[in-house]
Amino acid sequence: MRGVDAAEYSRPARAAIFGGMPFDVRDFPDAPPEDRAASQRNRRIVAAWLFAIAGMILVMIVLGGVTRLTGSGLSIMEWAPFRGTLPPVSEAEWQRLYHLYQQIPQYTLINQGFGLAGFRQIFWLEWIHRLWGRLIGIAFLVPLAWFWATGRIERRLRPGLVLLFVLGGLQGLVGWIMVASGFQPETTAVSPDRLVIHLVLALVLYAAMVWTGLTVLRPAPGPPTGRATTLHALAWACALLVGLTIVTGGFVAGTHAGLDYNTFPLMDGRLVPDGYARLHPLLSNLTENIAAVQFDHRLLATLSAVAAAAVVAVGFAARPGRAGRLALLALGGALAAQYALGVATLLLVVPINLAAAHQATAVLLLTASLVLLHMTRPRRAGA
Repeated sequence: MRGVDAAEYSRPARAAIFGGMPFDVRDFPDAPPEDRAASQRNRRIVAAWLFAIAGMILVMIVLGGVTRLTGSGLSIMEWAPFRGTLPPVSEAEWQRLYHLYQQIPQYTLINQGFGLAGFRQIFWLEWIHRLWGRLIGIAFLVPLAWFWATGRIERRLRPGLVLLFVLGGLQGLVGWIMVASGFQPETTAVSPDRLVIHLVLALVLYAAMVWTGLTVLRPAPGPPTGRATTLHALAWACALLVGLTIVTGGFVAGTHAGLDYNTFPLMDGRLVPDGYARLHPLLSNLTENIAAVQFDHRLLATLSAVAAAAVVAVGFAARPGRAGRLALLALGGALAAQYALGVATLLLVVPINLAAAHQATAVLLLTASLVLLHMTRPRRAGA
């Protein structure tokens, strides 16, 4: 094996379970020597680019959460993908945008009379949020074109990367559709359903960037074993539960459910709160009933913690090498930090700094789950 700490993976069982380093740079299977995309140096470059884009998406997710928490998301009432790149530069333009904002219910019901200075405060955060999205598009498209033209991207990866660019553009449209839902009469915030769709698409893009970057660095998994299969199944369960917990967190944010039931572990003195199933049809409780939305988020968070703890326990029982230990420690650390942040955010009634940290750490926990899932993935049949 080539790479750092290869000696730690000399035992077949360890190599089989963890597949070597999560960021190793072994050659692509059956790649001809003249294939530039298969060289170690270029794979490192391409992977670093994909991880950088994933990092930018993480920042975008946190910015989106902060715009929601501060009520800034409805401050720009125009969808102008090109013209909106530049901020207002004249007093007349500021007055025009402020006048548009004065037409929506959020202004008349919450912010009436806060003046142009107050409008500027919420405007800048939303403008930065949208600008960051544009920068992600540029940071993805320009290197993609260069890597493609110079033969630095393996052919099998190209369709997927083009699809990710298209999905990124679609994310901008979905974001505007979400924002527009907050302009409806008697509405002061965006639709929770559209908020969650926007969040899920961002998570899909993030996970795809991370997974593709890992695959560029380590295209071939190790040989399968029974213990590797068990650990891989547990990693799948952990990743799915973490993803579902983040989705329910989107509904908690969209319905402002975190402002109620600010006790832990009980909710108004009960394990399952009164009124959990008070809405009809029954399924509407999952997305509209504050008691049910918060309880479901708590429950899934706890199940995620159990699954992550199981992954860590089984993983360490396999006596992994250094890379495996670091990945397991990252998962355990992210889990502990995320659960503690969630409880603190609830008990302190959703302070912005803690809520933003809670959202960021959720994505980091998902990242740790994906790394372990990738490390333990089995070989394809016939490989």
